[in-house]
Amino acid sequence: MDGIGPEQLNIQSLIQRMGEGNIKEVIIAISPSIEGETTTLYVGQLLKPLTKVTRIAFGLPMGGDLEYADEVTLARALEGRTNMN
Repeated sequence: MDGIGPEQLNIQSLIQRMGEGNIKEVIIAISPSIEGETTTLYVGQLLKPLTKVTRIAFGLPMGGDLEYADEVTLARALEGRTNMN
């Protein structure tokens, strides 16, 4: 949408660097926008055959008010919930 395509992401350089070392995991931390989601899916699919690929969690910020949270943020927060110990 912003005129940035796969060739501007410099993915080949990342793949080359991964081949040079013992990379155990790639953590993707990209903004949760439409463009970010698309980029995350694209990069994730390219890297999955090479290593474990994860992404940072989404949810509500500390000190945030539930009253102002949108449906997508609430859904993501519920999907990423953990047990209380």
